[in-house]
Amino acid sequence: MNLEQNAWWSQFLTDVNGVILDVRTEDEVNRLKIPGSINIDIYKGQGFIYKLEELDKSKNYYVYCAAGARSANACGIMEQLGFENTYNLVGGFSQWNGPIE
Repeated sequence: MNLEQNAWWSQFLTDVNGVILDVRTEDEVNRLKIPGSINIDIYKGQGFIYKLEELDKSKNYYVYCAAGARSANACGIMEQLGFENTYNLVGGFSQWNGPIE
């Protein structure tokens, strides 16, 4: 599901089962990221799939990348793997005005 930033962030903040997933590259993450996010680089191909399979599918995943395209793809892949609740950050980190670290 695609969510605009305000809905994405406010929903995450009230979600006891929420996990923020950053699908950008390690270089991108090393510059700045959303606090508390876990990183699995979607460009790792099969490695990305393996890492996803290690995650708890009962959690709710708030997914972001730089502009929203990779995270939308990641949400689609996750749904195919059996994840029930994935939320794509529309506009991605490039338009993020929430907390960063």
